[in-house]
Amino acid sequence: MNAVELNKLNFKYKSVQKRTLENVNLIVNQGEILAICGVSGSGKSTLCNCICGLIPNVYEGEYSGEVKIFGQDISLMSRAEIATNIGIIFQNPSTQLFSPTIEDELAFGPENLCVDRNEIAMRIDEILKIINMEEYRYENPNSLSGGQQQLIAIASVLMLNPKIIICDEIMSWIDEGGKEIIKNLLMNLKKQGKTIIIVEHDIENLKIADRVINI
Repeated sequence: MNAVELNKLNFKYKSVQKRTLENVNLIVNQGEILAICGVSGSGKSTLCNCICGLIPNVYEGEYSGEVKIFGQDISLMSRAEIATNIGIIFQNPSTQLFSPTIEDELAFGPENLCVDRNEIAMRIDEILKIINMEEYRYENPNSLSGGQQQLIAIASVLMLNPKIIICDEIMSWIDEGGKEIIKNLLMNLKKQGKTIIIVEHDIENLKIADRVINI
């Protein structure tokens, strides 16, 4: 079964005359790392927002076509189903961080899905170790560098254990050491059977992809 399937997908924002996406057909294989490239304004982020359901649920406009997640039409999925199937990480981490401490930030998503507290604590321990930020557990995210904030934004999405992870230019805020941590993390997630979609322009970061498409 395909992780993602797009059929004749179209979208136009209210404020513009031309469609950002027009008749897009795409299949993302389960367990692959797919990289999406394209010039600025080509619709890469819009495509990601359609795949995760932010379009048309949050961003309004003229929308038509079909988005399927593991064979199910996303329009028929509940918010909880979408959250546990798809996680999206944005270029600017400040759009995703709002809790007073990193521990609270990481616990927020699973708490809202009624995950057991002991399970949440175990996930926090594991994820902070993976991104090498255990010592920052009780820090305010606003006190961190941009790169550190991005690592926490990634960790907050991984706390929900989604099957599909969308990364919208997430390495643009990260130094070289942080980029290596993220790339190794994405490769390990692929080994676990996760499907990864990355929007990227840096050739070095594209090397982890199984397939690269241009839109």
